[in-house]
Amino acid sequence: MIDFFIDGVAVQAENGHTVMQAAVAAGINIPSFCWHPQLSVPGNCRICMVEVEADGGAWFDISCNMPVVSGMRVLTDSEKVKELRKDTMQFITLNHPVDCGICNKSGECLLQDHHFAYNGMPSLSRDPKTHATKFYPLSERIMLDNERCIMCSRCVRFTAEISKSNALGVENRGDHSLIRPAADVNFDDDVYSDNVIDICPVGALLSRELLDHARVWYLKATPSVCPGCERGCSINIWHRKAEWKLNALDPRLNTRIDRITPLDNPAVNGPWVCNKARDLSRIFERARATQPMVQGAATSLSEAIAAAAELIANAQHPVAFVSSWGSNEELAAFHTTFDSTFTSFVKADWTVQPGERIADDVLIKPDKNPNTFFARTMFSPMPDDASVAVPVDTDVLLVWGDGVALDAVPATTRVILLTSYDLPGHSRADVLLPISVQTERSGHYTNFAGVVTAFAQCFPKHANVSDAAILFEAIYAASSHVVGAR
Repeated sequence: MIDFFIDGVAVQAENGHTVMQAAVAAGINIPSFCWHPQLSVPGNCRICMVEVEADGGAWFDISCNMPVVSGMRVLTDSEKVKELRKDTMQFITLNHPVDCGICNKSGECLLQDHHFAYNGMPSLSRDPKTHATKFYPLSERIMLDNERCIMCSRCVRFTAEISKSNALGVENRGDHSLIRPAADVNFDDDVYSDNVIDICPVGALLSRELLDHARVWYLKATPSVCPGCERGCSINIWHRKAEWKLNALDPRLNTRIDRITPLDNPAVNGPWVCNKARDLSRIFERARATQPMVQGAATSLSEAIAAAAELIANAQHPVAFVSSWGSNEELAAFHTTFDSTFTSFVKADWTVQPGERIADDVLIKPDKNPNTFFARTMFSPMPDDASVAVPVDTDVLLVWGDGVALDAVPATTRVILLTSYDLPGHSRADVLLPISVQTERSGHYTNFAGVVTAFAQCFPKHANVSDAAILFEAIYAASSHVVGAR
């Protein structure tokens, strides 16, 4: 470790680290635009300039590219540093539009923050601003506003160094520089493309889905886990704050997913997620099953629980298909209550969809379910031929979650279905019990590497919808009463 000083405070840095890296590790803020901890150092923006005290006189350089030297004394907020940053902000904002009121990055914009901290003055220039392309479609998912771009090159470096698509580059020079897609690469093929929206420090790169959808100050972030594959990336699910509830519009707008962003987790996904995580609303917000059913007729939740308990109590050869989307808590609850009752198999609730990337060396894993690893610590994996798991003498089949074609279940087998979604074939179930989705409960998943990550509840449940763990306990208690009454 190397000992040196930042603003008079003794700090330690690892060998080879820069002043910026050491400052971040010590919790000291140095402003930046182009620097990102996971990307190479271009030294474009110059806003991270610091002063180094020396016997021969102070000198100045950018902290993102300044190696730490033992005993060096760095000043991050001296009067001269403030003056240099003010000049830098004047340069960066020379042609930047002042459209903060309508910019989707407003509220999360580093340019706003640093302008307020280090400049806060109108432009000294009286020349007309140089105009550029306002709405350039980089892809089907991303819109580019070149007038807001400050050429930090984060997006270009991301596609070159992280996603390896090399889909973006810089065209022309000086005031005429533009971010543009590579001629021989389709940016839509980059399954990590939306990360460039997150790392853009200004409002230049915009989600076309969110563009006219919501403003950040109306939203709150709930920490969660992406269930899209066995990686289990940490994410933030953004949804409307209770204090900004919509009253005159569709009330469903208050309980929908407005956007999803990565939640930095070095043990799992770092600061990145794939585009499938961004599109989780397409999975979670499918038509829901909210009505308990017995023999195809609507009934109360208590009567559906009683019917399920009756079937289980009278079963001679019951089989259960366990959900690989169940949380650790739900899987443990099923194991505690019904492990000795059922012959249980862990099924895949979700499989690879047409056109979906199966796996890569960045984040994406081949199993498209979040909790198979933990489920298989308690239950057997589903045989390759699922019909083998349901022999002819199976009298009751409990299906928890998606992924099972109920029409293929033998006609003599009674079916208890715990499901979140209203899908074709559900009329085959003798008992249907609606269960919550991940955004309606809290819990944990264990990913393929054994890392446990928590997710929190975002939205309330429908009155007829229960968590699977609560249903297992209720059905078990009711079935015990049936057996005891004999």
